[in-house]
Order: sequence, then C-alpha cells, then structure tokens
Amino acid sequence: MADAGNQTAVAEFILLGFSEHPQVQLILFVAFASAYTLALLGNVSIITVICTQPGLHTPMYFFLLNLSLLDLGCVTSVVPQLLRNLLARTKGISFQGCLAQMYFFTAFLATELLLLTSMAFDRYVAICHPLRYSLLMSWKTCCRVAVSVWASGFLVSLPHTLSLLRLSFCGPNIINHFFCELPPLLQLSCSDTGSNQILALVTDMFLGLGCFLLTLLSYVYIVSSILKIRSAAGKRKAFSTCSSHVMVVTLFYSTVFYTYVRPPSAYLDRDKAVATLYTMVTPLINPLLYSLRNKEVKDAFRKLLGGNRG
Repeated sequence: MADAGNQTAVAEFILLGFSEHPQVQLILFVAFASAYTLALLGNVSIITVICTQPGLHTPMYFFLLNLSLLDLGCVTSVVPQLLRNLLARTKGISFQGCLAQMYFFTAFLATELLLLTSMAFDRYVAICHPLRYSLLMSWKTCCRVAVSVWASGFLVSLPHTLSLLRLSFCGPNIINHFFCELPPLLQLSCSDTGSNQILALVTDMFLGLGCFLLTLLSYVYIVSSILKIRSAAGKRKAFSTCSSHVMVVTLFYSTVFYTYVRPPSAYLDRDKAVATLYTMVTPLINPLLYSLRNKEVKDAFRKLLGGNRG
C-alpha cells in the first residue's frame, strides 16, 4: 500500500461508461447528444422568456430562472466529457479534470437542493400568506436568497474535493461510471477512506434530509391552506401553482437520495442508470414540466414568438 500522504501515483482515470461495443456506443452517443441538445434548448428558452417577458418578473419565475441555470450547469459538467468518451478509443480523464468535474457537479447538485427548498418556501408564502407575499418576498430578499443558495452549494462541495487530495490513488485507475462522482472514486483509493465516507454521509444526511424536511413542512402548510379554500376553482388554481414543483422535487429527491444518502462504499453498477436521471433526464424534463403545465409560461412563449414574427 502506498503512503497515505499527499502521493498520487495515478495521473489519469479511465471512465468505463456504459458499454465497450462500438455499435452500442454510437447509439448511446446519438441518444445522449440529442438529450443534451434538448436540455440546452429547453433551459435557454426558459431563461430567455423569463428575462424578456415583464409578466414573468416575479419571485417564482426568478427562482425558476435560477433552476434553469443550475440544470445547464449540471448537464454541461457531465455530458460533454461523456460524449467525447463515447467516440474516443481511450476514455481517459486527468486526475485534476476528474476532481474538477466532481466538484462542479456536486456544487450544482447541492445548490439545486437548496434552491428547490427556497422555491417550496416561496409557494408557502404565496398560498399561506398572500397579503404579505410582496413584503416577505421582495426583490431584495429574493436576490439575497439566490446568492446565499449559490454560495452555500459551492462551499458544501469544497470539503469533499479537498479531502480527496489527501488520499493516494496508486491503482487501479478504472472508474466504473460515466463521470467522476464521489462514491466510485473513493472505492479506487488505496488509502483509508473512513473519514471521507463519514464526511460524505454526514453532509449528505444534513443537507439532503434537512432540505427534504423543510420542503415537506412547507407543503404540509400549503395543503392545509388549500383545503380551507371553499371554491373548487380556487383549490385547482392553488394546486396548479405547486404541481410542477412537486413533480420536480419528487424526481430529484428520489434519485439523489438513492445515490448519496447512504455509505459511498455501497455504490453498485446499476447506480449508473440512476445517475442518468439526475444528470440528464431531470435537466431535460424540468423545462417541460414548468412550461407545458403552466399557463403563464405558455402565454409568455406565445407573446415572445408572436413578437419575433411581428
């Protein structure tokens, strides 16, 4: 065993990906390239319509704009390297590149957890305290929340990345994954990773479960307030403002919890399939959920397209 100090014998990692068969790799390349393109188009469209349509300059859509920025970051930190590896003979990534990819992806993921919690609080204030909404969710408050969320997410990711620099990677260097993620990386180290695993588990439990419980508490109050509305139309309108967020939260939490809120040593081969959900599928369907199920966004798109034609 190599010294557990600051020695790093491995200069490059090999990402196994999904398959070694050229025909399968070509199919996967087309599928992932298409998904990546659609995710970029969808999220850029959401950002564009929110920025250009004054009717969407509200706290809810301000947070949605930030969600689209995070989805762009998540998918871009992973998919370009994946597409390159699907076409390349050697599927390598440098040690520094691997750490950078892990840091940025983890940072975007942590920031999204915090942002979804902030969006739940926004819906709670809008439905439970409508008369105080403009006061509690002023632009100054929203900007402070956004800055805090982004800063916290990127700070949370830092200890995990720095702790990897203490480990020795003296071989093997083959990562059974399609991108650099903490659980499979820890399995490759020839140093004692006990402290890293404890740090990862404690952080993920605190951040993941903390955000989940706050989101759940918000929706307990939201549902309670909606049930007190007498008219059926009022109830439908109130539920419609939350339905997209509920679906996004459900998909995001279920996949992220499966991967991160457990010991990193429990990583399995099938986790690659789960990882595609929060790296590619979620950034792809989030714009669809918020546009197809939201009348205001659909009307804003019509105005934008109509104005461009004019």
